[in-house]
Amino acid sequence: QVQLVESGGGLVQAGGSLRLSCAASGRTFSSYTMGWFRQAPGKEREFVALINRSGDRTYYVDSVKGRFTISGDDAKNTVYLQMNSLKPEDTAVYYCTASTWSGLQIRRDKYDYWGQGTQVTVSS
Repeated sequence: QVQLVESGGGLVQAGGSLRLSCAASGRTFSSYTMGWFRQAPGKEREFVALINRSGDRTYYVDSVKGRFTISGDDAKNTVYLQMNSLKPEDTAVYYCTASTWSGLQIRRDKYDYWGQGTQVTVSS
Protein backbone atom coordinates (compact mmCIF):
# COMPACT_ATOMS: atom_id res chain seq x y z
CA GLN A 1 0.00 0.00 0.00
CA VAL A 2 1.10 3.59 -0.60
CA GLN A 3 0.02 6.94 0.77
CA LEU A 4 0.14 9.99 -1.51
CA VAL A 5 0.32 13.64 -0.50
CA GLU A 6 0.20 16.42 -3.11
CA SER A 7 1.52 19.93 -2.74
CA GLY A 8 2.43 22.91 -4.89
CA GLY A 9 -0.95 24.10 -6.07
CA GLY A 10 -1.97 27.74 -6.00
CA LEU A 11 -3.12 30.75 -7.95
CA VAL A 12 -1.17 31.79 -11.04
CA GLN A 13 -1.77 34.07 -14.00
CA ALA A 14 -2.23 32.67 -17.48
CA GLY A 15 1.13 31.92 -19.03
CA GLY A 16 2.70 31.20 -15.67
CA SER A 17 4.12 28.01 -14.21
CA LEU A 18 3.60 25.75 -11.21
CA ARG A 19 5.25 22.54 -10.07
CA LEU A 20 3.13 20.00 -8.27
CA SER A 21 4.77 17.43 -6.01
CA CYS A 22 3.45 14.08 -4.87
CA ALA A 23 5.23 12.50 -1.93
CA ALA A 24 4.70 8.76 -1.61
CA SER A 25 5.08 6.89 1.67
CA GLY A 26 4.79 3.23 2.38
CA ARG A 27 5.76 1.10 -0.54
CA THR A 28 8.24 2.69 -2.93
CA PHE A 29 6.54 4.44 -5.81
CA SER A 30 8.75 2.65 -8.34
CA SER A 31 6.43 -0.32 -7.75
CA TYR A 32 3.61 1.62 -9.42
CA THR A 33 2.65 3.48 -12.51
CA MET A 34 2.22 7.04 -11.23
CA GLY A 35 -0.30 9.44 -12.67
CA TRP A 36 -1.91 12.83 -12.37
CA PHE A 37 -5.61 13.43 -12.92
CA ARG A 38 -7.57 16.65 -12.58
CA GLN A 39 -11.16 17.60 -11.92
CA ALA A 40 -12.69 20.94 -12.78
CA PRO A 41 -15.98 22.09 -11.20
CA GLY A 42 -18.91 20.29 -12.72
CA LYS A 43 -16.71 18.02 -14.82
CA GLU A 44 -15.51 14.44 -14.66
CA ARG A 45 -12.07 13.66 -13.31
CA GLU A 46 -9.76 13.36 -16.30
CA PHE A 47 -6.37 11.86 -16.98
CA VAL A 48 -3.48 14.33 -17.35
CA ALA A 49 -0.16 12.47 -17.34
CA LEU A 50 1.58 9.30 -16.23
CA ILE A 51 5.05 7.88 -15.79
CA ASN A 52 5.73 4.15 -15.82
CA ARG A 53 7.42 2.14 -13.07
CA SER A 54 10.89 2.31 -14.52
CA GLY A 55 10.52 6.01 -15.25
CA ASP A 56 11.46 5.73 -18.90
CA ARG A 57 8.03 6.24 -20.45
CA THR A 58 5.56 9.05 -20.06
CA TYR A 59 2.19 9.80 -21.59
CA TYR A 60 0.05 12.95 -21.66
CA VAL A 61 -3.42 14.00 -22.59
CA ASP A 62 -3.28 16.01 -25.82
CA SER A 63 -4.35 19.26 -24.17
CA VAL A 64 -1.17 19.44 -22.02
CA LYS A 65 1.43 17.99 -24.40
CA GLY A 66 4.37 20.33 -24.76
CA ARG A 67 3.35 22.29 -21.66
CA PHE A 68 3.39 19.75 -18.80
CA THR A 69 6.17 17.37 -17.79
CA ILE A 70 5.88 14.46 -15.36
CA SER A 71 9.01 13.16 -13.64
CA GLY A 72 10.03 11.10 -10.65
CA ASP A 73 12.79 11.17 -8.03
CA ASP A 74 13.41 7.70 -6.63
CA ALA A 75 15.60 8.96 -3.81
CA LYS A 76 12.82 11.24 -2.56
CA ASN A 77 9.98 8.89 -3.49
CA THR A 78 8.34 11.87 -5.13
CA VAL A 79 6.63 12.46 -8.45
CA TYR A 80 6.42 15.92 -9.99
CA LEU A 81 4.21 17.63 -12.53
CA GLN A 82 5.86 20.70 -14.01
CA MET A 83 3.18 22.86 -15.59
CA ASN A 84 4.21 25.67 -17.93
CA SER A 85 2.24 28.07 -20.14
CA LEU A 86 -0.78 27.58 -17.93
CA LYS A 87 -4.22 28.42 -19.27
CA PRO A 88 -7.47 29.23 -17.45
CA GLU A 89 -8.85 25.89 -18.66
CA ASP A 90 -6.15 24.14 -16.60
CA THR A 91 -7.96 25.29 -13.46
CA ALA A 92 -8.89 22.19 -11.45
CA VAL A 93 -8.11 20.10 -8.43
CA TYR A 94 -5.11 17.96 -9.35
CA TYR A 95 -4.81 14.45 -7.92
CA CYS A 96 -1.77 12.23 -7.70
CA THR A 97 -2.50 8.55 -8.15
CA ALA A 98 -0.79 5.17 -8.27
CA SER A 99 -1.66 2.10 -10.28
CA THR A 100 -0.63 -1.49 -9.71
CA TRP A 101 -1.49 -2.27 -13.33
CA SER A 102 1.28 -2.50 -15.88
CA GLY A 103 1.17 -0.58 -19.12
CA LEU A 104 0.15 2.99 -19.87
CA GLN A 105 -3.09 3.26 -17.97
CA ILE A 106 -5.25 6.32 -18.57
CA ARG A 107 -8.52 5.01 -17.16
CA ARG A 108 -9.44 6.27 -13.73
CA ASP A 109 -10.59 2.80 -12.59
CA LYS A 110 -7.10 1.40 -13.20
CA TYR A 111 -5.67 3.52 -10.39
CA ASP A 112 -5.71 2.10 -6.89
CA TYR A 113 -4.44 4.88 -4.63
CA TRP A 114 -5.25 8.58 -4.62
CA GLY A 115 -4.02 11.68 -2.86
CA GLN A 116 -6.32 14.31 -1.39
CA GLY A 117 -5.79 16.73 -4.28
CA THR A 118 -4.34 20.19 -4.64
CA GLN A 119 -6.12 23.20 -6.15
CA VAL A 120 -4.66 24.91 -9.22
CA THR A 121 -6.31 28.15 -10.30
CA VAL A 122 -5.21 30.00 -13.43
CA SER A 123 -6.51 33.53 -13.84
CA SER A 124 -6.95 35.18 -17.23
